[in-house]
Amino acid sequence: MPRGQVLWLLCGAVALLGAPAPAAAAGQLAVAVADFDYSDTSGEEADQSAQHRDRMTIFAALLRDGLAQRDYRVVRPACPQPACTAISMAPDDLVAAARRDGARYLVYGGIRKMSTLVQWGEVQLFDVEREQLVMRRAVTFRGDTDTAFRRAADFVSETVKDAMAGR
Repeated sequence: MPRGQVLWLLCGAVALLGAPAPAAAAGQLAVAVADFDYSDTSGEEADQSAQHRDRMTIFAALLRDGLAQRDYRVVRPACPQPACTAISMAPDDLVAAARRDGARYLVYGGIRKMSTLVQWGEVQLFDVEREQLVMRRAVTFRGDTDTAFRRAADFVSETVKDAMAGR
């Protein structure tokens, strides 16, 4: 099976696994996880935009799944635009989308490929109810592989859980 098909199948499976059961969602703290932005400033000649789109889809799905495993009700903000990211939307619109979904917190951010070996990102956690930023964390990781993105998503998930637990 071609690599692209494997990525799409994996992405679909992860998204299905990360969906919380509706019956269990009633008393859970709701967290909206927006899609993450991505930019490649590495200057590499090969066009990897399709692979990066796939990895960012999987990254967000893994982040949602990681939070759902800790009894959070995870929602994906319903945005009027196809891309529901901090760059593609006005901040007030992104917060409003999270609020419409009943989320207490909003997680958003982006990743930038700086070189062949280094990815850099920023993750932010916004308290929708109090209207304040409660966490802003820089994240770096090595590699431009599925494994590197999976490990980064796991780390970000734990970081966000720790930040929410301390509130």
